[in-house]
Amino acid sequence: MKRSYLLSLPLLLLLSCHSPTADKPAPPVEEAPPLFIGQNLPLSSVLTTITLGSCNRQDRDQKIWGEIDDEESDLWIWLGDNIYGDSEDMEVLKSKYLQQKYHPAYQVFREKTPIIGIWDDHDYGVNDGDKNYPKKKESQGLMLDFLDVPLNAPVRTQVGGFQSYSFGTPGKMVKVILLDARYFRDELERNATGYQRYKPNAEGDILGEAQWAWLEEELTNSDAQVHFIASGIQMIPEEHGFEKWANFPKARARLLDLLATSQVSYPILLSGDRHISEFSRLELPTLSHPVYEFTSSGLTHSYDSFSGEPNKHRVGEVVFQRNYGVIKMDWSAGVPALTFQMKGLNGDLLQELALNF
Repeated sequence: MKRSYLLSLPLLLLLSCHSPTADKPAPPVEEAPPLFIGQNLPLSSVLTTITLGSCNRQDRDQKIWGEIDDEESDLWIWLGDNIYGDSEDMEVLKSKYLQQKYHPAYQVFREKTPIIGIWDDHDYGVNDGDKNYPKKKESQGLMLDFLDVPLNAPVRTQVGGFQSYSFGTPGKMVKVILLDARYFRDELERNATGYQRYKPNAEGDILGEAQWAWLEEELTNSDAQVHFIASGIQMIPEEHGFEKWANFPKARARLLDLLATSQVSYPILLSGDRHISEFSRLELPTLSHPVYEFTSSGLTHSYDSFSGEPNKHRVGEVVFQRNYGVIKMDWSAGVPALTFQMKGLNGDLLQELALNF
């Protein structure tokens, strides 16, 4: 029988600590012990089902968690905008994280489902935020508290929220690489007119040199059969007018070159942010198989007035209803067979893509 452990938000807020000083790592949110520590991860288990999603307002309807819970997935991956914090006041940001963490529907889900993730802009603290956000160090601590990352984890004292996790057994290994596309990201200049919200920053960077070095190490020294590489903003699409890696063409080219030169096995890109979901596909000359991107976005609200936008790399159609993502992995043939699914509020299958490697 599942145990029940629900605390009111006011009580949780009374238990919370004061904001950390700027010259110290952000301390964890002080709260009653959760039923399930998301970072008790099944690292030695072979993954067959992963669920994922983004764009989740803590103050909106959360009924989609019941459908996600029914998937009985081996792992949940947050892809950013996990809450809508948008504040430089860490007590405000903390209270919003607590509201989401102890929402009854989400709490039932996290009791039994391992959880990892990375942020995007709204949970980072500012819309379309970059390296100039003044509370990024403190905000990183709150994100890691929300994800129940252990206090002794290296990321707790690291500059930037990037992490990686490996799951499975030899021959059936999955590595999840979570890129921090906010902490080090250079500035963008706003467009006064036109379709593109921002002018491209031709020489600008997203990851910062320390994270680039870390990513190269994670890819070149990996013995995993499948690599999921997550970023809050989209990596393959180039044409739409909003935030994307293509606003930093040099950084995007560097990422794709790294995938090619490292000869990484089965790189799958994961992203959120857009309030729509779509699949993208890109051929790289030196890789024997294409690179796919699964954008999964719109847990509590979506771009329901969507009327179309270009993406020359798109496979299938855009889903603009509220949805979550599912990745199925079949290891029976030795080479992993992957299937992407977008599912709606009633668990309805909205779109599916079986990868052809």
